[in-house]
Amino acid sequence: MSEEASPPSSSTPPTFDVIPLSADVRRAIDALGYVHPTPVQRAVFEPAVRGRSLVVQARTGTGKTAAFGLPIVDQLVRRGVNQVQALILTPTRELALQVARELTHLGQFRGTKVTAIYGGAPMGKQIDELASGAQVVAGTPGRVLDHLRRGTLDPSNIRIFVLDEADEMLSMGFAKELHAIVDLLPRERQGLFFSATIPPDIERLAVNQLRDPEFVTLSSDQVGALEIHHFVYLVGQNDKRKELIRILDVEDPESAIVFCNTRDETERVAEVLKNHGYDAEWLNGDLEQRERERIMQNTREGKLRFLVATDVAARGIDISHLTHVINADFPESAEQYVHRTGRTGRAGKTGTAISLVGPKNIGALYILRLTYKIRPIEKQLPTAAELKTRTEHDLLTMFAEAFGKAHVQPDDLALARRLLTHIDVEPIVAGLLRGYLGAREEAGEDPKQEAAEARRAKNPPKLESEPAAPPAPVMARADGRRGDREPPPPSVGPRRPSRSGGARAELRRHGTSPIARESGYREPRYQVHDAPVAPAPVDPAPPVATVTVPAPAPVPTPAPQAPQAPHVVAAAEGNASDASEAEAQNDERNFARIFVNVGRRDGVGPLDFHRMLFEGAGLSQKDVGPIHVRDRISFVSVRREWLDKSVSALAGQIVGGRSIVAEPARERA
Repeated sequence: MSEEASPPSSSTPPTFDVIPLSADVRRAIDALGYVHPTPVQRAVFEPAVRGRSLVVQARTGTGKTAAFGLPIVDQLVRRGVNQVQALILTPTRELALQVARELTHLGQFRGTKVTAIYGGAPMGKQIDELASGAQVVAGTPGRVLDHLRRGTLDPSNIRIFVLDEADEMLSMGFAKELHAIVDLLPRERQGLFFSATIPPDIERLAVNQLRDPEFVTLSSDQVGALEIHHFVYLVGQNDKRKELIRILDVEDPESAIVFCNTRDETERVAEVLKNHGYDAEWLNGDLEQRERERIMQNTREGKLRFLVATDVAARGIDISHLTHVINADFPESAEQYVHRTGRTGRAGKTGTAISLVGPKNIGALYILRLTYKIRPIEKQLPTAAELKTRTEHDLLTMFAEAFGKAHVQPDDLALARRLLTHIDVEPIVAGLLRGYLGAREEAGEDPKQEAAEARRAKNPPKLESEPAAPPAPVMARADGRRGDREPPPPSVGPRRPSRSGGARAELRRHGTSPIARESGYREPRYQVHDAPVAPAPVDPAPPVATVTVPAPAPVPTPAPQAPQAPHVVAAAEGNASDASEAEAQNDERNFARIFVNVGRRDGVGPLDFHRMLFEGAGLSQKDVGPIHVRDRISFVSVRREWLDKSVSALAGQIVGGRSIVAEPARERA
């Protein structure tokens, strides 16, 4: 029987009153803070508790885990039986852990015992948990089959068999293990199969393994893919990485998953991105579990801009803030394309899919158009004019960050307004810009490169609504976020050592001016949030910018009564006293460094340190040297006679919810 489930016509979403839950489970839902069940949860609960076998097609990230978790915890598992009664198979270890956590939350007031069993973890601990009376098991096929064959997992009481992401399970080559597991389970059992797509092999599996299955169709990944914008760039096969950088420079995505078809290519592409100043990490089967969890946590929290992954490594990545999916390698099948691009455009947000298409991919693109009616718009590779526009925009943003928040004198502001009405305003401003930029270039710096690196180094805006350690989403979240998950490393090709390119990327992100090279400092490039318009105050939501302008520039010397853009040195042409003062300010012998335990990720920038020193220690602009703000720490330079007072002024200040610890930095040899 086929049923098309759709949400109610009412504009007000229903509450959990529409689902007849027990008091204990309802209490757990209230404790988790969820109010509205998702369509898949409403559609599944009633037939599931009646014992029907279901095949549910629903888009990834729509609350499918709670859809089968609620009936299992609420009614299907008998509380007095301390034997495994429900077996949930997932394609990856992370998903198994995520499912176990979520069902634990749902059953926290009913005493439901849930455990996760998966490869790569100690067998002994899992055996102990199974023997201690686990009632629900979430696991990966290989390890579940191992326990069944060892006799440490008794299948005789299993009454509910769940396949989560069944299509992914088969596409990842688990068919053999899956059939072996089914053969060991009791014949009288209820099956709940969940899948984003229902290809013929899933339909055959359901008909063969389930008794009179009921098909419930909700939104699929295909529907999600149709709701986002699709673009393709035709590229040469040998210059794909070079063209990718050009495309990223022009498109400037806020955050994205970059897909590659092989593990080796993920490392190469991530290294290229890092070498060009982008914050990127690779994710594939060669990565250790601890590193995988760290990278996924950074991605979920918006601390990582580009995640470069294979299809296998990215299984189940449901991150609501992703704005782009980028196919550095075009997928080998139309289904892969649909699964990849379904990872953006969540929660009603606009999503964009960008694909690099080489000569060998034309056929796959044609099949995509025929199969799913997805017709990506073809775009031309960035022209020289477009790249020039990007460079100009980068410089504009750099100026906005350097001077948009600086204190201005009323007379200077009045003069600026009068200048804007002058008939020759454009050549006048051009001359001022050339004086400033020319001084920087004469000092051996490259403002255009610095501005480009600042744009590339920016991370997505801080996710205020995303908790630091989010529980598995259950209800009422339109994005249906779930944790990262990764299967056991597939045996494809030899293992290769990690090539993070971190040191080279750091050198490229933090270039050095002549002053910095003499003193040993590595001064930060501009860290900015790209603004779409001319100089204007920057939205405080993104991480505070890092601005360092060490070279002399033909601009008025800032007034001492308020903090200015950090380390801006004014030296009028031909004024020897001003130039000598600028040199004195940057003489390392006159300055000492202070180590501070906060950085960009805490939302702090050089202007904040200037303000603290101005207000707390009474320092003037000339008393503060280079300020180097890194991701998690910072180094603040002050004149040596002000060191103790500056440390006292900074220590104890609250930044981003953290109390500043400040102490004199170790002297460099």
